[in-house]
Amino acid sequence: MRVSSALLAALGPISAHALATANWTTQSIYQVLTDRFARPDGSTAACSDLRSYCGGTWQGLISKLDYIQNMGFTAVWISPIVKNIEVYTAYGYPYHGYWAQDIYQLNSHFGTAADLKQLSTELHNRGMYLMVDVVVNHFAANTAPQNVDYSQFNPFNSADKFHSYCPIDFNDDNSVIKCWLGDTTVPLPDVKTEDSGVRSTYNTWIANLTSFYGIDGLRMDTTLEVEKDFWPGFQSAAGCYLVGEIFDGDPSIFPDWLNYISGTLNYPVYFWLTQAFQSTSGSMTNLVNGLNTMKGQMKTLTLGSFLENHDNPRFPSLTSDLSLDKNAIAFSMLMDGIPIVYQGQEQHFSGASDPNNREALWTSGYATNNDLYPWITKLNQIRTLAIKSDSQYVNYQAWPTSPNSKTITLRKGFAGAQIVSVHSNIGASGSSYSVSLTSDYTGFTANQALTEVMACTTTTTDSSGTLSITQGPNTQVFFPTAKLSGSTICNGTSGGGSGGGSSCTTVAVTFNEIVTTSVGQTIKVVGSIAALGNWATGSAVALSASQYTSSNHLWQTTINIAPGTTFQYKYINVASSGAVTWESDPNRSYTVPSSSCSAVSTSDTWR
Repeated sequence: MRVSSALLAALGPISAHALATANWTTQSIYQVLTDRFARPDGSTAACSDLRSYCGGTWQGLISKLDYIQNMGFTAVWISPIVKNIEVYTAYGYPYHGYWAQDIYQLNSHFGTAADLKQLSTELHNRGMYLMVDVVVNHFAANTAPQNVDYSQFNPFNSADKFHSYCPIDFNDDNSVIKCWLGDTTVPLPDVKTEDSGVRSTYNTWIANLTSFYGIDGLRMDTTLEVEKDFWPGFQSAAGCYLVGEIFDGDPSIFPDWLNYISGTLNYPVYFWLTQAFQSTSGSMTNLVNGLNTMKGQMKTLTLGSFLENHDNPRFPSLTSDLSLDKNAIAFSMLMDGIPIVYQGQEQHFSGASDPNNREALWTSGYATNNDLYPWITKLNQIRTLAIKSDSQYVNYQAWPTSPNSKTITLRKGFAGAQIVSVHSNIGASGSSYSVSLTSDYTGFTANQALTEVMACTTTTTDSSGTLSITQGPNTQVFFPTAKLSGSTICNGTSGGGSGGGSSCTTVAVTFNEIVTTSVGQTIKVVGSIAALGNWATGSAVALSASQYTSSNHLWQTTINIAPGTTFQYKYINVASSGAVTWESDPNRSYTVPSSSCSAVSTSDTWR
């Protein structure tokens, strides 16, 4: 769908939900391959050709949001949404969404504009967020490079908007930027992103796209293949967090990239983590040293941490040992950064190369009583509770150490609300052994009561604060027992119980503001807490005008805030020039209910 200025005017002012980077650091992301997550009719028959479209849609995804939210995820990353080439190539159809033909139209296999807007609204009504995958580096063609018909592309429909063909050489930085991905069968014409006209077109397009559909964040495909100075302007136009794909294991290149884009996928740790846990002889030393190297070079809180995605072999394709998978998943979710789990990890899917690592999730029956769905749920719960307990939790750079060749421990969080996790690669048949962690490392105090939240058992440090445990095949995660009070994790007590159910660590608060605006104006909410920008207008949260009509001038957004939080807030009107107009005094006040987890809302009118 082309989001034209005429259409925008007809629909009234539209604004992106625009979740700031700082707020993304507290989220947990579930990656969806749209075509493989859920069919709209609920059918679960296997897909006969994994290189073709299998029938997953945005409506199908909407129908299964409970499955994602009940696992503790607060954001959903979906496949690219634009129209792709419509041909069965030597590698199949572009069911994945990465072979664009027309960025002004949606991929009709996934649904309509109304469906995508409904998905955005449904997520926001749950206090969740929408991340969309975007490709700016290339388009696609089903012909030899010299025969590409550029007129089929929109908006860049002439050869002068693309680099001349050359096969990409990843050992040559200039080639990485200007040469083509793909091959001579399905080449991916490389867009001339250094061209000022191309940049202007892309920036206008992404600003309209995020605004029209209420998109909160973007995953940027092939970031490494686009020149660095393209990204600041694009990110500013998008008005939200960008996490870039820099498919490289060298940590030394990442600090400079973070000067140009708000976040990246953490590929260096992906490689070290996989190596450490894919067998019982994996190297913990490389993982510890690598993490400490990255800590010394950059702030890691905006990186996306992951163990699997659609581009890499699934972890269980490397080992069938479930305990090794549990350890690796736990580490990826408790380390620095924003956790990302790829659909099917919770079902222990084991596909290796593309397309086998892109299985249809519906073949699992969306089981929730298996080994990994509850495991991932508990990890999300304890991370969320730690963030609720200490607003600085995500800013603490995790401290890894390796007591022995089979063990890596990770402390994240300042004293009082820290998570200390112990991970092992001895495997399911390995023998238990003793581990002792001193107070200097853990931050735990003398005779402090702790709960191991994965099994809901309790322990106490000794008189010097040392934590002494017996370590078996599975990760152990220790948290101060007193901090569990009021949660449903391990019944919120000193142990026992299954710890099932969703921990009420946040409440979805919807801000409704009635205000008359003009095209180009954006209403935002700013307030006295971090979630509302701490009164900094540059960190204010944008409201969406997706429900704005000529008779109902409603701007709306939903933010997750801890129960019992009392705060002050105001609305501001931000012009396209950046000029800010505040509503009049006094400040508004609100207290999030502490007795219920149900979503709540405000009903305000501009003053």
